Amino acid sequence: MYLSSSLNRVKTPLLAFCAALALATSAQAHGVTVGDLEIIHPNILAPAASAKSAAGYMGIANEGTTADRLIGIEMPSVQHSELHTTEHSADGVARMMHVDAIDIPAGETVLLERGGMHIMLMGLTEPMTEGQMVPATLIFEQAGRVEVEFSVDPSDGADHSAMGH
Repeated sequence: MYLSSSLNRVKTPLLAFCAALALATSAQAHGVTVGDLEIIHPNILAPAASAKSAAGYMGIANEGTTADRLIGIEMPSVQHSELHTTEHSADGVARMMHVDAIDIPAGETVLLERGGMHIMLMGLTEPMTEGQMVPATLIFEQAGRVEVEFSVDPSDGADHSAMGH
């Protein structure tokens, strides 16, 4: 079976992501389906109590025949949110950069994950604690506004406030 080069790029992370979801309890694994899009386990790794920013992750599957684009996010508990990608220089240094949109090609699954594309949540206005569900609205070019809840998952120990965003 022939796999496109873009699918090959997400094949390994997708398998890891699916394996992680399979191990998650039903309380942790959650999502939303709207039209041809499935939002898979939107989550935030629990930030430190004093953190001013955090990162949001998820999978977005597009089962349709038309591409879409994630163009924004609104979350009442943050002052500002942005779509980001991580670029790695030749010397291995990672740098996070704002992007205007994240393409969701038809028939593919896009992962927002550590070390890659993600949502930066800046100016946290209230603590986010493990087990909490945080309401948000994802904004897509075609699908429009999609209401989701991000689960606050166990921390990775990283302080996203200190990452030069």
